[in-house]
Amino acid sequence: MEVHLVDGTYELFRHYFARPEHLDSEGVDVGAVRGVVSSVLDLLEGGATHLGVATDHTVESFRNDLWDGYKTGEGIDPVLFAQFPLLEDALRSLGVAVWAMVDHEADDGLASACAVAVADERVRRVLICTPDKDLAQCVRDPRVVQWDRRADVRYDEAAVVAKFGVPPAAIPDYLALVGDSADGFPGLRGWGAKSAATLLARYGSLDEIPDPPWDVTVRGAAALAATLTAERDTARLFRTLATLRTDADVGDVDDWRWTGPTDAFAAWTARMGAPRLLERATRLNTTRGA
Repeated sequence: MEVHLVDGTYELFRHYFARPEHLDSEGVDVGAVRGVVSSVLDLLEGGATHLGVATDHTVESFRNDLWDGYKTGEGIDPVLFAQFPLLEDALRSLGVAVWAMVDHEADDGLASACAVAVADERVRRVLICTPDKDLAQCVRDPRVVQWDRRADVRYDEAAVVAKFGVPPAAIPDYLALVGDSADGFPGLRGWGAKSAATLLARYGSLDEIPDPPWDVTVRGAAALAATLTAERDTARLFRTLATLRTDADVGDVDDWRWTGPTDAFAAWTARMGAPRLLERATRLNTTRGA
């Protein structure tokens, strides 16, 4: 079987900014929710049988206790933020497994589900549906692929190396050095994508990068080395922030099998002004049950 793991936070943001608002009878915008539900139905109609969606239910996580500058919900449009719990409820009514992360982040939920799926011998392939660079660390040939559905690009290990210059296992080290503005940590002063990729490709991890002279040519080597020497512990902290956890409670693969919409889905499609979604889900369920 194949398992599809969907980044619900990314999908909600994407549809919020790409689609017009749609107000329900009480004046609440549910336009982004409608877009994500339709997108998940696209996957099901494309043949997905086992899937789950991870969301950042509270945005903040244990990482905020580790680094003061780590991302928070501050600055998120309240209209968008209000749709997170709505999306979770709508997807559950569709019969889809939802992992609403509180202490963890959505990325941790996806990584945890990936670990569960890989441990199941019945699973032939896992598709992690997100363009988020953090999830590249989960890619493993031949069973785990990252899929940017919007661009319709799939990343195996070779593609990750081609994009970042390092293999999937080194992505946390790479982000520790270059930083991740989306997550709120800056990396080390002076370190960029090229220098980080060059040295990690040669030495494997930030712990193994020695004092110069290095076996590879890197512009500004002396300054980079001085920064790394002074801030290696900070880089290790950033690596901890970038390393996805695999201990979130996501159930098992059998919990993720789609068996059709619940009775509540009709009310949700009515609220979203999208009767077509109910028709699609009902037809697909009938077809699979036939």
